[in-house]
Amino acid sequence: MLFNKCPQCHQGQVFKSKNPYALGQIFDMHEKCDHCELKYEKETGFFYGALYVSYALTSGWFLTWFILYLTVLKWDTLYFALFIAGTLVVLSPLAIRWSRLIWLNFFYRYKKELNNSNHSNHLHNLTH
Repeated sequence: MLFNKCPQCHQGQVFKSKNPYALGQIFDMHEKCDHCELKYEKETGFFYGALYVSYALTSGWFLTWFILYLTVLKWDTLYFALFIAGTLVVLSPLAIRWSRLIWLNFFYRYKKELNNSNHSNHLHNLTH
């Protein structure tokens, strides 16, 4: 998941751009895996569920730092608020990408037999 790979075969790229900070392409995904032919978007609106995952990721980030702020850190409240706002802005492209990849992994399981270089050739031979 951390390396933008297909949840089913761990070979094909999910997002068209490997750089999550290429903001013009942040939502551009391949329609299907070029290795195992898995269609990423099961239905229209499939990735709306990833919004909940994104919310959990950013909430977890905030709560972790908030607990540190209350218990360990002796920062001024304004400094803490600016730190949280800044890190959330910087980490948003990663959160968007990871939330979609996590969402995909909820619905598709890894199939070890698909994780070999001969599988693409086998699929190609079956279709032709």
